[in-house]
Amino acid sequence: MTDRYQQFTTSAAGKLLVKRLGLPEPTPLRRFKSGAPALEGPVLVGGAPGGRLGDAITTAAKAAGLEVQTSAPGEGSSGPKFGGFVFDATGIKTPEQLRELYDFYHPIMRKLGASGRVVVLGTPPETIEDPLELVAQRALEGFTRSVGKELLRGSTAQLVYVATGAEDKVESTLRFLLSAKSAYVDAQVVRIGTHGGAATEPEDWNAPLAGKVALVTGASRGIGESMAEILARDGAHVIVLDIPAQGGDLAKVANRVGGSSLQLDITAADAPQKLIEHIKTRHGGIDIVVHNAGITRDKKLANMKEGLWDSVIQVNLASQLRVNDALLKQKVLRPNGRIIGVSSIAGIAGNTGQSNYGTSKAGVIGMVDAFAPKLAEYGGTINAVAPGFIETQMTAAIPLFTREGGRRLNSMMQGGLPVDVAETVAWYANPASGAVNGNVVRVCGQSLLGA
Repeated sequence: MTDRYQQFTTSAAGKLLVKRLGLPEPTPLRRFKSGAPALEGPVLVGGAPGGRLGDAITTAAKAAGLEVQTSAPGEGSSGPKFGGFVFDATGIKTPEQLRELYDFYHPIMRKLGASGRVVVLGTPPETIEDPLELVAQRALEGFTRSVGKELLRGSTAQLVYVATGAEDKVESTLRFLLSAKSAYVDAQVVRIGTHGGAATEPEDWNAPLAGKVALVTGASRGIGESMAEILARDGAHVIVLDIPAQGGDLAKVANRVGGSSLQLDITAADAPQKLIEHIKTRHGGIDIVVHNAGITRDKKLANMKEGLWDSVIQVNLASQLRVNDALLKQKVLRPNGRIIGVSSIAGIAGNTGQSNYGTSKAGVIGMVDAFAPKLAEYGGTINAVAPGFIETQMTAAIPLFTREGGRRLNSMMQGGLPVDVAETVAWYANPASGAVNGNVVRVCGQSLLGA
């Protein structure tokens, strides 16, 4: 779907009018292109004294092909813009030491280029016993969320909490956040822990899912179709699943990505066992399961028939739990496997007329919370994405002014694309992301709604 307002703002007349009236000025986002550098410009790496992640940051950035600098240019100095700023804040033990953030970032913020990246790394507050250190580390979240709202021209800010003992497991997350793949992920908090699957470096970072089998439900169009494309790009054989009524479109997707299709109503009582039998017969097991299938049946609660409530809960939540249960009990999910749910900012902030949908999507977050320890014991991970306003056929049907509000009410001042959600799913699916477990990351351009 075309964002005509954004196109207008890039014209000569549009630029003049936008500045005069103070209108939103969305910058075209820089997304991943094969062969293009991860960022346009070097990455400046700094840290508070006593930090424990400096070496890991530098190693990961260099492995990703980024130029790393460790000394900031003097104030007023000219030269090319930076592609990113990364700060190791694990050495901050007291509120007074938060001044380290100001001292590092204040002199250089104007030197960040378009589609730049700001990343702060800290220690998970819930793992800290010292009260002052806990307070200081929790404060990092307010810093990154605020900086995310100050950045312009498609730039983003993120916070990564790295548990003690997980210092060698940051590479996949830094590769994702310090790249164009995270174009519409902004002001998020990612946790890298010591409980999850093995963080196994892929033989080829350009095809990290080579030899893996992935399942994407609701894959005949939209976000699910894009997920299938990106997972296939990264080397996986993708099983695309949707209801029989979507069989024609589903077959086209399967053929295009070199995968296979399965027509199945995932809410049917026998669907989990049929799915298990298909996977075992054709592939012997599964490595990645993406629960993307979802529906909306919008009505205000006072006007909602019980069938509208039940159908949304069944498709968006209950069916996923039944499939997960079957996968784990019958050991069809392979070791270091991935389960990935699709939540929504509606499950975080709520939406008028979507009490059923918001309930189901908040339930997906609950699913991640409940299953993360179980998946860690199993040697795998479970995480979720929570999309905001994404340009799809569904959002194209929203009334004009509501649609424009959805597009502009975020720090990027535009809607995201299905590929933005798909790239986040691919990061979760990466074998090197085994320490990323129990996360819910919004793909919403830092929506001004929700937490």
